[in-house]
Formats: sequence, C-alpha cells, structure tokens
Amino acid sequence: MGNQHQESKHPSWFTPKRLLVIFCVINLINYVDRGAIASNGVNGNLETCNNGKCTPATGIQGDFKLNNFKDGWLSSAFMVGLLVSSPIFASLAKSVNPFRLIGVGLSVWTLAVTGCGFSFNFWSIIICRMLVGVGEASFISLAAPFIDDNAPPPQKTAWLSIFYMCIPSGYALGYVYGGLVGTRLSWRAAFWGEAILMLPFVILGFVVKPLQMRGFKHDESKVAVSQVQGSGASEIKVATKIKKHLSRFMKDMKELLVDKVYIVNVLGYVAYTFVIGAYSYWGPKAGYNIYHMNNADMMFGGVTIVCGVLGTVAGGFVLDYMPNTISNAFKLLATTTFIGAILCFGAFCLKNTYGFLALFAVGQLLVFAIQGPVNYVCLHCVKPSLRPLSMAISTVAIHIFGDVPSSPLVGVLQDHIKNWRSTALILTSIFVPAAAIWFIGIFLHSVDRYNEESENQISTTQVEEKKTESTDSAAEPVTYSTLV
Repeated sequence: MGNQHQESKHPSWFTPKRLLVIFCVINLINYVDRGAIASNGVNGNLETCNNGKCTPATGIQGDFKLNNFKDGWLSSAFMVGLLVSSPIFASLAKSVNPFRLIGVGLSVWTLAVTGCGFSFNFWSIIICRMLVGVGEASFISLAAPFIDDNAPPPQKTAWLSIFYMCIPSGYALGYVYGGLVGTRLSWRAAFWGEAILMLPFVILGFVVKPLQMRGFKHDESKVAVSQVQGSGASEIKVATKIKKHLSRFMKDMKELLVDKVYIVNVLGYVAYTFVIGAYSYWGPKAGYNIYHMNNADMMFGGVTIVCGVLGTVAGGFVLDYMPNTISNAFKLLATTTFIGAILCFGAFCLKNTYGFLALFAVGQLLVFAIQGPVNYVCLHCVKPSLRPLSMAISTVAIHIFGDVPSSPLVGVLQDHIKNWRSTALILTSIFVPAAAIWFIGIFLHSVDRYNEESENQISTTQVEEKKTESTDSAAEPVTYSTLV
C-alpha cells in the first residue's frame, strides 16, 4: 500500500496506453532495421553476367563482394550481442530502474546503427551488427513484462499481440524502406535514417519517470543515498553480494529449465523461429529468383505487413475469447502453425506468381497468429519474479538455435543445390515439427502463476527500510526478484 501511495503522489507520464504505443513504435523501428538489411535495396546482389550482358553489383553484398554464406551472417550477427546481453539486462532490472536500462540499450543501438552506415568492409559491419544486438537486448527482455502488467486482465494476450504485431509489420516496412532508400540514395543512408528515428526514444528513456514493474520497486533517491553511505564498505561485502546474485540467478535458471511447460513452449518457438528468420532474410531474394519479381521487396513487404498485422492481432483476440489459458494457447499454437505450414508449402509448389501470393498470404496469416499466445505462455507459466529472465532465456534460445543459424545454413543449402524453390520447400517443412511440439503442450499439466507472489512480494525499497531499521535478516527470505 505504501508503494501505491508513493506512486500516486508522483504519477508517471507513462499511462498504460501510452506505454503500449511507445513500446510498439520502438519495436517497429527495431524490426524495420532487420527488414531493411534483408531488402534487395540494402542487401543487394553480386555482379552477374548472362549471354554477355552483366548486371552491376549492388548494396552491401555487391560493395563488399560477399558470398551467400557471409551475406547470411549480416542478418544473424546482431543476435550474438543480443544473446549475451539479454540475461544480463534481465538480472540488472532487479536493482536498476528498467526504463533507464532501456534508455542505455537504445543509446547503444542508435550508435551501432549509425556505425553500420560508416562500415568499410565485412568485419566492420559485422561488429556494428553485434552492437545493435547489445542495444536491443534491454528492450527485448523488459518490454513484454511491462505490457503484461499494465494490460487489462481480459485483454492481456490482445495487448501482447499488438506489441508483437510490430515484428512482421516492421520487417515488411523494412523491406519497403530499404528498397526505396537503398536504391534512390544508398544503403548507408538507410541505416542513418533508422538512427534518427530512434533518437527521441533514447532521450525519453532517460528523462521520463517510468511505471514500476510488478514485484519490483526502484527508488532512485534511496539507491543514491545507499551508494554514498556504502562507499567505504569493504570489498568482501561487494564480493559476497555478487556471489549471492549469481547464486540466485543459477537457482532461478534451474527453476526455468525444469519447467516442462516452459521448455516445450520454447522448443516449439525455436523451430518456428528457424523458418521465420530465414523467410525474413531470404524471402525477397527467393521471390526475385523463383517468380522473377522485379519488385520483390514491395511484394513480400506488402504481403507480410498485411498478413502479419492481421494474423498477430487475430491470434491474441482469439485466445482472449477462448479464454486465455495456457492449454488453450497450446491448442492455438499447434493448429495455426500446422495449417499455415501446409498452405505455405503448397504456395511454393505453384508456378503462377499470383497463385503463390494468394496461398502464401493465407499461410502467413495463420503462421503469424502465434506471436501473442507463445509469449503469453512464457509470461504466465512462471512466477512474476522470473518473467524478465523467462523472456530473456526464451529470446536467447529462439535466436541461438533458430534464426541465428538459419540464414547462413539456408545460404549454404542454396549454394549447394542452386534451386531457390527446393530450398524454400525444405525450409517450410520445418514448421511441422514446431506444430508437433506445441501439440504435446496441450496435454501437460499447466498452471497460470501470474498472481502467485502477489501477497509476499518484497520491493527493494522495503528491503532497504528493513536494513536501516536493523531488522533480523532471517525474518523473511529474499528472492531473486528483490535484488539489493
């Protein structure tokens, strides 16, 4: 009650709806960057010669003379920074204001994207792409728990779906943005434009008072006072505190890894992301080569943005209507992924361009319906104090086993068989194992643990007050969610 009173005296500018809108725009810009680097306008092509006629090299691939394997790493390199940094930001959120962490992350992202525009060879752009991942990690780990906290209970999955709708729409806008800016100006200008778009949100992350995350309270003034008072503390105490934090981290990691519902959900998500990651990177190039689409960026961008937006939002509203339980989420995940896989596979079998686009669009509509439900499971199958870590580890898993290897591996496959249609069909078939894994989840015993700690959560402020009053340290155990 004391926390609520303190918040009401100094309310944050971030109302729930403003929070959702701003987070959606930031997420959109993140994925515009991913779509832009995959577009023909930014990514480009190597020089090709047929019957004495040569097409000049274009974009990053042409300027740096990259084969398909190296080219595939352009989309995956940022994942390295994201994978390493996501668990770190999730842990820091327990003792540092999450919004300030997001501000720091977005600052790194903006500088790294700017650096991409100034890159001069393969390794320079790869390093910048890795730093892009570091910058994005804080946002990826912390945004979904904030949205889940502030969404109306009957619309939690719908709000999450609106947020994750920015993934397909961002990719699609990135195709279009990269195609327009890359061809009319240069691929370097596309990166600089993204940095300019993100800059206002970097500033916002540092200057506006944030909403608090469920179960955590960060009083900046008390933190500052405790830092001054503890400036002369011994190094032994610092080492002990670090050891305790690591111990709690390992304990919570163990709790996640023995949760069958969480593991099944993430395994299905890994297989799904393997396909989506390769689709997003190689899609325009495959469309250009299979169906001779001169405007492949625009065509794939248009189909993805319409189907991605409609499918993602529809998936969230359908689960809320069912209603939103973990078991129902698995039913929706398995069904839509399996049917979507059949339609996308059939689309690539067609030779007619318009037939392909129509069938592929319906398949995409169903496949994108999983975004809200799969993240709903991640957030609600664990107790509230584990939600940031749950999202971070899920992000690490789907990228390190999903879209990080998929783009270069598909590039190797295409270099070997030299047939884009066969490559696309092999890739699409991997949707089926994803649907099968989620089907198993329907039969697992699942409990929604969202309210599990509602009566015994301890804020960092309360812990500081207890320390000041010299209360017995053994009175109540401190959990990982109350890092001090």
